[in-house]
Amino acid sequence: MEPRIHLIDETWIACPADIVSAAVADRRNWQRWWPTLRLSVTRDRGLKGIQWAASGELTGTVEIWLEPLRSGVVLHHFLRLDPAGGADLSRRRTSRIQQELAWHAKRVFWQLKDDLESCRA
Repeated sequence: MEPRIHLIDETWIACPADIVSAAVADRRNWQRWWPTLRLSVTRDRGLKGIQWAASGELTGTVEIWLEPLRSGVVLHHFLRLDPAGGADLSRRRTSRIQQELAWHAKRVFWQLKDDLESCRA
């Protein structure tokens, strides 16, 4: 069954995979990136990213997959979430949550991009 919230996004970061991977593996970033979710690692793929089980108001999975490309990395971001406890959300509320999560992801991953690329200069 398809999750209610299904978000796929990507951001290109002009840094080597090991630098981006270290930022993704840094647990201090997780709470800032997904403040309403409690995360537990289900799959640590090292330089290729991490997958988490998510709990809180929404439950499901969160994943970052890192794909080396030219002189940088494409950070692929996936959210597959449902309301906790099987709560029913209207289409409008579901759409609003997904839009808020999408804008939040853009802000945090563009900030990560800015932070990491400034270290490269």
